[in-house]
Amino acid sequence: MTAVPAEISGSETVGDPASPVAALIAFYRAFNTADLDGLARNWLDGDEPSTSNSIGGLRRGWSAIREGYARLFAGAARVQVTFHDFTVRGDDHACLFVGREKGTCESPAGTLALRIRTTRWFVRRGGVWRQLHHHGSIEEPALLAAYQTAIFGAPIENSRS
Repeated sequence: MTAVPAEISGSETVGDPASPVAALIAFYRAFNTADLDGLARNWLDGDEPSTSNSIGGLRRGWSAIREGYARLFAGAARVQVTFHDFTVRGDDHACLFVGREKGTCESPAGTLALRIRTTRWFVRRGGVWRQLHHHGSIEEPALLAAYQTAIFGAPIENSRS
Protein backbone atom coordinates (compact mmCIF):
# COMPACT_ATOMS: atom_id res chain seq x y z
CA MET A 1 0.00 0.00 0.00
CA THR A 2 1.13 3.53 -0.69
CA ALA A 3 2.42 5.84 2.08
CA VAL A 4 -0.38 7.27 4.20
CA PRO A 5 -0.40 10.92 5.36
CA ALA A 6 -1.10 11.50 9.08
CA GLU A 7 -4.01 13.81 8.20
CA ILE A 8 -6.16 14.01 5.09
CA SER A 9 -7.99 17.16 4.01
CA GLY A 10 -8.03 16.53 0.27
CA SER A 11 -5.00 18.62 -0.65
CA GLU A 12 -2.48 15.78 -0.26
CA THR A 13 -0.83 13.83 -3.06
CA VAL A 14 0.27 10.20 -2.96
CA GLY A 15 2.74 8.21 -4.98
CA ASP A 16 0.13 5.80 -6.37
CA PRO A 17 -2.94 7.61 -7.74
CA ALA A 18 -4.73 4.25 -8.11
CA SER A 19 -4.46 3.40 -4.38
CA PRO A 20 -7.26 3.36 -1.80
CA VAL A 21 -5.47 6.22 -0.01
CA ALA A 22 -5.75 8.30 -3.20
CA ALA A 23 -9.48 7.52 -3.29
CA LEU A 24 -9.84 8.66 0.34
CA ILE A 25 -7.99 11.88 -0.46
CA ALA A 26 -10.25 12.41 -3.49
CA PHE A 27 -13.31 12.05 -1.26
CA TYR A 28 -12.12 14.78 1.13
CA ARG A 29 -11.13 17.01 -1.79
CA ALA A 30 -14.63 16.69 -3.27
CA PHE A 31 -16.41 17.08 0.08
CA ASN A 32 -14.41 20.10 1.23
CA THR A 33 -15.00 21.87 -2.10
CA ALA A 34 -18.71 20.89 -2.32
CA ASP A 35 -18.02 19.03 -5.59
CA LEU A 36 -20.97 16.70 -6.28
CA ASP A 37 -19.39 15.40 -9.51
CA GLY A 38 -16.22 14.54 -7.61
CA LEU A 39 -18.28 12.71 -5.00
CA ALA A 40 -20.09 10.80 -7.76
CA ARG A 41 -16.72 9.63 -9.08
CA ASN A 42 -15.70 8.58 -5.56
CA TRP A 43 -18.79 6.64 -4.48
CA LEU A 44 -19.88 3.29 -5.87
CA ASP A 45 -22.89 3.79 -8.14
CA GLY A 46 -26.22 2.02 -7.76
CA ASP A 47 -28.06 0.69 -4.71
CA GLU A 48 -25.11 -0.92 -2.91
CA PRO A 49 -23.49 2.05 -1.07
CA SER A 50 -24.76 3.33 2.26
CA THR A 51 -24.18 6.04 4.83
CA SER A 52 -25.19 6.49 8.45
CA ASN A 53 -24.52 9.77 10.19
CA SER A 54 -26.14 12.46 12.32
CA ILE A 55 -26.75 14.90 9.46
CA GLY A 56 -27.54 12.70 6.46
CA GLY A 57 -29.18 9.91 8.45
CA LEU A 58 -29.31 6.39 7.05
CA ARG A 59 -29.14 6.49 3.26
CA ARG A 60 -28.93 3.59 0.86
CA GLY A 61 -27.91 3.89 -2.77
CA TRP A 62 -25.91 6.58 -4.52
CA SER A 63 -29.02 8.60 -5.46
CA ALA A 64 -30.07 8.98 -1.81
CA ILE A 65 -26.49 9.71 -0.71
CA ARG A 66 -26.12 12.34 -3.46
CA GLU A 67 -29.35 14.01 -2.36
CA GLY A 68 -27.97 14.30 1.18
CA TYR A 69 -24.76 15.96 -0.01
CA ALA A 70 -26.72 18.28 -2.33
CA ARG A 71 -28.93 19.35 0.57
CA LEU A 72 -25.92 20.01 2.80
CA PHE A 73 -24.06 21.97 0.11
CA ALA A 74 -27.14 24.08 -0.74
CA GLY A 75 -27.61 25.18 2.88
CA ALA A 76 -26.23 28.23 4.67
CA ALA A 77 -23.63 26.25 6.64
CA ARG A 78 -20.20 25.38 5.26
CA VAL A 79 -18.51 22.25 6.61
CA GLN A 80 -14.79 21.54 6.28
CA VAL A 81 -13.21 18.43 7.78
CA THR A 82 -9.84 16.71 8.03
CA PHE A 83 -9.49 12.97 8.67
CA HIS A 84 -6.92 12.10 11.34
CA ASP A 85 -6.02 9.64 14.11
CA PHE A 86 -6.92 6.73 11.84
CA THR A 87 -5.99 3.18 11.02
CA VAL A 88 -6.01 1.48 7.63
CA ARG A 89 -6.76 -2.19 7.01
CA GLY A 90 -7.24 -3.80 3.66
CA ASP A 91 -6.10 -5.90 0.76
CA ASP A 92 -6.37 -5.73 -3.03
CA HIS A 93 -10.19 -5.80 -2.90
CA ALA A 94 -11.33 -3.75 0.13
CA CYS A 95 -9.89 -1.11 2.41
CA LEU A 96 -11.27 0.19 5.70
CA PHE A 97 -10.29 3.54 7.22
CA VAL A 98 -11.32 4.05 10.87
CA GLY A 99 -10.56 7.29 12.67
CA ARG A 100 -11.76 10.78 13.42
CA GLU A 101 -12.66 13.95 11.57
CA LYS A 102 -11.96 17.39 12.95
CA GLY A 103 -13.07 20.58 11.32
CA THR A 104 -15.50 23.44 11.33
CA CYS A 105 -19.11 24.18 10.55
CA GLU A 106 -19.52 27.85 9.71
CA SER A 107 -23.07 29.18 9.67
CA PRO A 108 -24.76 32.56 10.12
CA ALA A 109 -24.98 31.70 13.86
CA GLY A 110 -21.20 31.23 14.19
CA THR A 111 -18.50 28.59 13.90
CA LEU A 112 -18.56 25.15 15.53
CA ALA A 113 -15.47 23.02 16.09
CA LEU A 114 -16.42 19.53 14.88
CA ARG A 115 -15.22 16.21 16.33
CA ILE A 116 -16.64 13.15 14.55
CA ARG A 117 -15.84 9.43 14.78
CA THR A 118 -15.61 8.23 11.19
CA THR A 119 -15.38 5.00 9.24
CA ARG A 120 -15.01 4.84 5.45
CA TRP A 121 -15.00 1.56 3.53
CA PHE A 122 -13.70 1.42 -0.03
CA VAL A 123 -13.91 -1.51 -2.46
CA ARG A 124 -12.04 -2.08 -5.70
CA ARG A 125 -14.37 -2.54 -8.65
CA GLY A 126 -13.15 -2.72 -12.22
CA GLY A 127 -9.69 -1.72 -11.05
CA VAL A 128 -10.98 1.50 -9.41
CA TRP A 129 -11.36 2.20 -5.68
CA ARG A 130 -14.87 3.41 -4.83
CA GLN A 131 -16.47 4.24 -1.51
CA LEU A 132 -19.04 1.69 -0.37
CA HIS A 133 -19.93 2.83 3.14
CA HIS A 134 -19.50 5.73 5.55
CA HIS A 135 -20.45 5.95 9.21
CA GLY A 136 -20.01 9.10 11.28
CA SER A 137 -20.90 9.73 14.92
CA ILE A 138 -20.71 12.73 17.19
CA GLU A 139 -20.18 11.50 20.75
CA GLU A 140 -21.00 14.78 22.51
CA PRO A 141 -24.77 15.44 22.76
CA ALA A 142 -24.40 19.23 23.00
CA LEU A 143 -22.12 19.34 19.94
CA LEU A 144 -24.50 17.08 18.02
CA ALA A 145 -27.46 19.35 18.83
CA ALA A 146 -25.50 22.49 17.88
CA TYR A 147 -24.34 20.90 14.58
CA GLN A 148 -27.86 19.81 13.65
CA THR A 149 -29.15 23.28 14.54
CA ALA A 150 -26.51 24.89 12.31
CA ILE A 151 -27.52 22.64 9.39
CA PHE A 152 -31.29 22.20 9.89
CA GLY A 153 -32.33 25.02 12.24
CA ALA A 154 -33.05 22.61 15.14
CA PRO A 155 -31.79 19.32 16.58
CA ILE A 156 -33.21 16.12 15.14
CA GLU A 157 -34.88 13.88 17.71
CA ASN A 158 -33.42 10.40 18.25
CA SER A 159 -30.51 10.92 15.85
CA ARG A 160 -27.57 9.59 17.89
CA SER A 161 -25.64 7.31 15.57
